[in-house]
Amino acid sequence: MTQFSVIIEKDDEGYVAYVPVLQGCYAQGDTYEEALANITDAIRLHLEDIAESGQEIPKTHQISLTTVEISG
Repeated sequence: MTQFSVIIEKDDEGYVAYVPVLQGCYAQGDTYEEALANITDAIRLHLEDIAESGQEIPKTHQISLTTVEISG
């Protein structure tokens, strides 16, 4: 089993999810859960395309998320 870091952001129309290590692997959903389910499907399809083209699956890397406060 391979794990991928997924970023899910809330916007005005729902949620957008993407996988930084898999360029072009995006999904969206009306709810967080829907976006998560959709990105899971998108990852599977993306990996199938990579395998079919004979490319190597990118290695995952850890992502840290923090908040920075900017005064001004």
